[in-house]
Amino acid sequence: MDAIAADRSNGPRTYDDLIERITEWGANTPDVRAALILGSRARSDHPADAWSDLDVLVFARDFGQFIESETWLAAIGPYWLTFIERTGNGESWERRTLYEGGLDVDTAFYPAELLDGLDTNIPPDVADVLRRGVRILVDKDGHLERVQQAPLPEGSLFRKPGEREFVNATTDFWYHSLWTVRHLRRGELWWTIGSLDGHMKGLLEQMLVWHAHACRSDPVDTWLRGRFLEEWADRRAVKQLGSAFAHYEPRDMGRALRASMDLYRWLEDETAACWGYACPTEGEHQAAALTMKLIDGIG
Repeated sequence: MDAIAADRSNGPRTYDDLIERITEWGANTPDVRAALILGSRARSDHPADAWSDLDVLVFARDFGQFIESETWLAAIGPYWLTFIERTGNGESWERRTLYEGGLDVDTAFYPAELLDGLDTNIPPDVADVLRRGVRILVDKDGHLERVQQAPLPEGSLFRKPGEREFVNATTDFWYHSLWTVRHLRRGELWWTIGSLDGHMKGLLEQMLVWHAHACRSDPVDTWLRGRFLEEWADRRAVKQLGSAFAHYEPRDMGRALRASMDLYRWLEDETAACWGYACPTEGEHQAAALTMKLIDGIG
């Protein structure tokens, strides 16, 4: 390991150089059993462009050592910044690193034991990653090759909500519309914008996904966490999104809240109609009416 680090005193110049260094590090680190590239640098649909980072998934024994310490990064090259956070699915940890020159790498770690028998029982989220494309860097035990050759289960990650789940989500939105304007009227702008452009926009994103699957006649790929939303969401909704976000100013927050409610309303109505769900409720109308009244009173 020290010999490798000594050769890495100069930073990587390109992502190809960085991939070569990560592959060498993985191959020479006994606890690392497998590593692969996923995301834009491994897929043909929406491939990497000038703004793409590098996403690496590592399966390792005692993987906590790579989360708790950053010393192993010296084997790859000099870096400016590094920190840890939960993975997107919340099931593990990843170390995000900005290498010298601004090369951005997200390295997620999972226990090597997860590879045992994976080829015979591929979860839907793993199947989704494999369908989009992966590039194997290290495969010391042959697990990744077997997984890549295994037949993938049919279907997508999207799951149609039942009517109760749908109504629960819409109730959440309209409840928080009133909650948000009350904090706005109190003058708590930070809390207001956190709800308006945070929690409520998460519910709006969810409704955009539901609307696309419910009301489009063609199959649609809604990706995860709003990726490429401008491509798959309803064109009318994408246009209206421009008015749904707020400046840090009371009147503009009121305007953006009203616009968010208008957008959510017709998305909800159309989605419910396409799925045959009973919506909206009288309580939603009452909450919306009071919210509008309070918005009108903003000085």
